[in-house]
Amino acid sequence: MATLIVPATVPPPEEDAEQLHKAFKGWGTNEGLIISIIAHRNSSQRNLIQGAYAAAYGEDLLKALDKELSSDFERVVLLSTLGSAERDAYLANEATKRFTSSNWVLMEIATTRSSEDLFLVRRAYHEKYKKSLEEDVAQHTTGDFRKLLVPLVSSYRYEGPEVNMTLARSEAKILHEKISDKAYNDEELIRILTTRSKAQLRATLNHYNNQFGNSINKDLKADPKDDFLSLLRATTKCLTTPEKYFEKLLRLAINKMGTDEWALTRVITTRAEADMQRIKEEYYRRNSIPLEKAIAEDTHGDYEDMLLALIGHQDA
Repeated sequence: MATLIVPATVPPPEEDAEQLHKAFKGWGTNEGLIISIIAHRNSSQRNLIQGAYAAAYGEDLLKALDKELSSDFERVVLLSTLGSAERDAYLANEATKRFTSSNWVLMEIATTRSSEDLFLVRRAYHEKYKKSLEEDVAQHTTGDFRKLLVPLVSSYRYEGPEVNMTLARSEAKILHEKISDKAYNDEELIRILTTRSKAQLRATLNHYNNQFGNSINKDLKADPKDDFLSLLRATTKCLTTPEKYFEKLLRLAINKMGTDEWALTRVITTRAEADMQRIKEEYYRRNSIPLEKAIAEDTHGDYEDMLLALIGHQDA
């Protein structure tokens, strides 16, 4: 469930565009006005505002925001203004760059979006970067990481609820055999994780737990320092219980020495219109503190206000 709060009556995009233009004028930028619009419109409404702004002022709204804002507040506003597919395409491209590379971000996008959403990300990537997401991932990853990530970003999983229990039992056995043999990069293990529907995978992993007495992620902890095993564990978590993956990501981002603003910003901007309510509930269950309070204690100023607005804090 989303946490983004959109007013019952939304002004026409032309009016929002005019208000944003006013926010940029004068001696200082009106950050509060920017938050009141960008943090309270959904993806399709923001897209219309971008079109209206370009038509009225002959300038890309994203470029105007980039000129007016800075630091973490700039990043959270820019990512929020982008449409969901364009935002994911941008984050995926960033994840293939030398100094911002992240196998985790690529895995996260590939496993927590619906099949149709991931298809739209690949299409947006084509349009923006004039090449495919798959070829960039293949070029910028190596070894076992490439073997897992390329089929993950290429996938188009079945989204329905149907589950084949016989298949679940047989594939649970395959997974257990491969993991017991420490064949973590085996083609069959990769095939199951990168092609089966999420409902089918949940059934398979439930059988794994029941048949063999351990969760798959516990068995994948043979070497806690192995980065590929860590990525495999995160993959299974994202495919079956994404709210637990994102809760941990937020917890680590907030609690580490010096907040990881990039991770905090990414999670909130990408999940605010998706499943942030479930993530907030999981965060409270795990940490006994509301996410709003944790963010307020660890951030400040306009950046804090924007984050709180996106997660549905009523005073933001």
